[in-house]
Amino acid sequence: MHLTKASMEDLARIVEVLEDGKNQLAERGVDQWQGEYPNISQVKADIENGFAYLVHADDHETVGVFSILPAPDHSYDELDGEWLLDTDRYLTIHRVAIHSAHAGNGYASGLFKDLIDHIKVHREDILSLRIDTHEDNQAMQHLIEKYGFKRVGTLHGVYRPEETSYVYEMLIQQ
Repeated sequence: MHLTKASMEDLARIVEVLEDGKNQLAERGVDQWQGEYPNISQVKADIENGFAYLVHADDHETVGVFSILPAPDHSYDELDGEWLLDTDRYLTIHRVAIHSAHAGNGYASGLFKDLIDHIKVHREDILSLRIDTHEDNQAMQHLIEKYGFKRVGTLHGVYRPEETSYVYEMLIQQ
């Protein structure tokens, strides 16, 4: 498995993986991503800004996607909680999805492990990682906590009215 930065040539595959992710969430009864987010405009912006990444299997097939955004992430302007570290030296992980045809093969775990390891080694300027997920997305909550993120608060109505998300942070350079 390896991670690479996405280009506009990857747009259709990214959208396909995210749509599949929406369907997986709906099948599990999780109301996350069931509206207009994430959408093709967001994906294009992620690619154009260098925020979009692909998760590849050993045979180079794209099996997943995610975005990593630099601070400040205004999604967190209305955080109901308190950060572990008050800093602008953080990155935020958004829009994580592994295609259902590849679920259960450890790609999500590999994504988190490889990304965290890469940031620790190559981004000494980054002090923390932040991420959030829907209050009902227990699978993602488990994965986030498995890799050492601590729940620091909640967001209300950031992605859709009436939607609550749990927010997590991990200190990187300790």
